[in-house]
Amino acid sequence: MGGTERARDARRHEDAVVADRLTRRFGDFVAVDGVSFRVRRGEIFGFLGPNGAGKTTTIKMLTGLIPPTSGEGRVAGLDVATERSAIKRRIGYMSQLFSLYSDLTVDENIGFFSRLYGVARERRRERADWVVDMAGLAEQRQRLTGQLPLGWKQRLALGCAVLHEPSILFLDEPTSGVDPMSRRAFWDLIHRLGEDGTTVFVTTHYMEEAEYCHRLALMNRGRLIALDEPAGLRQAMQLPLFEVHTEEPAVAVRVLERARGIIDAALYGRALHVTTETEAGARDRIRSSLAQAKLGVRAVRRIEPSLEDVFVARVRDEGGARSG
Repeated sequence: MGGTERARDARRHEDAVVADRLTRRFGDFVAVDGVSFRVRRGEIFGFLGPNGAGKTTTIKMLTGLIPPTSGEGRVAGLDVATERSAIKRRIGYMSQLFSLYSDLTVDENIGFFSRLYGVARERRRERADWVVDMAGLAEQRQRLTGQLPLGWKQRLALGCAVLHEPSILFLDEPTSGVDPMSRRAFWDLIHRLGEDGTTVFVTTHYMEEAEYCHRLALMNRGRLIALDEPAGLRQAMQLPLFEVHTEEPAVAVRVLERARGIIDAALYGRALHVTTETEAGARDRIRSSLAQAKLGVRAVRRIEPSLEDVFVARVRDEGGARSG
C-alpha cells in the first residue's frame, strides 16, 4: 500500500462519520442534495438549518433508518447503504420525542432499553445505576416516567440512548421545548460524554447551543452551505453589522428594509441588527432613514456578528428557507 493509500486508510479510521455526496430523494423532491462532510472521533458536531433544510433526513440516513438514494456514507466504519442494521447496534440515537414509555417507571424504562440494546445481564445493574446518577434521578427510580418534568425525561432519554456505551451518539433536536436551565444541564451531560470519548452529532435550532459545539455544519434547501468552528463562521461574515436602538423597532425594521445601502434589518430582542453594504456613512444613513419616518434613535453601534446573525445571513444568501 502506497503512502497516499495508507494516509487515506488512516483517515477513514479517524473519522466517526463520513458523508460523501449523500443524497435522498422522495419522488421529484430532493430532501438532501449531495452533502459531504466528516465528523472526527470525540467531536461534538452541530448540525443547523431552518425547518425543511434536510437535517433530520440526513440523520435518518446516517443512523440506518432510511437508505440514501445516491452517494456514500460511513458511520463507525460501516456503510449506511449496506450495513444499516449493524449501524443501529453500534450507535446511540435520541430524538426530540425521547422514545420513552410513560407508563413504565424510570427503572423499568432503563431495564427495557438495556435488553433492547443487548447490554450484558451482568452489567445491567451497573449501567442502570450510572444512568440514574448521571441524570440525577436516584430518588425517582420507582416513579412513572410520564409523571416526570420534561427536563428529567430528557436526561433519562439520553441515559437510555447510551446504556450500551456507543462510540457515536446522534441527537435530533433533543432540547426542543425544554426550558433554558434544563437545556444547560443537558449540555453539561453532553460535554461529559464527549470528554469520555463519545462522538456527538446533534441537530439544534437554538443558537446558544450551537456555541457549545466544536464545529458546525449549516444546511439549507438540502445543501451544506457552511462548515467551520463557531468562531470561524463568525469571522467569515465580512459585511458591516450594526445594533440599533430606536422607538417602535418593528416599524423601524420595515423602514430600514427599504433604505438605500441596507441589506437586511431584523429584530434582535429589543434592538435591531442591521447589515449594510459598506461601513462608510452607514450610521448616518440609518439615522436619517429613521428620522424621515419620525422615529427617534437612541444608539447606533458597530458590533461583531453572533451565530444567529451568521445563520440568517447565510440562509438569506442561499435563497432563503424552504416555505411550507
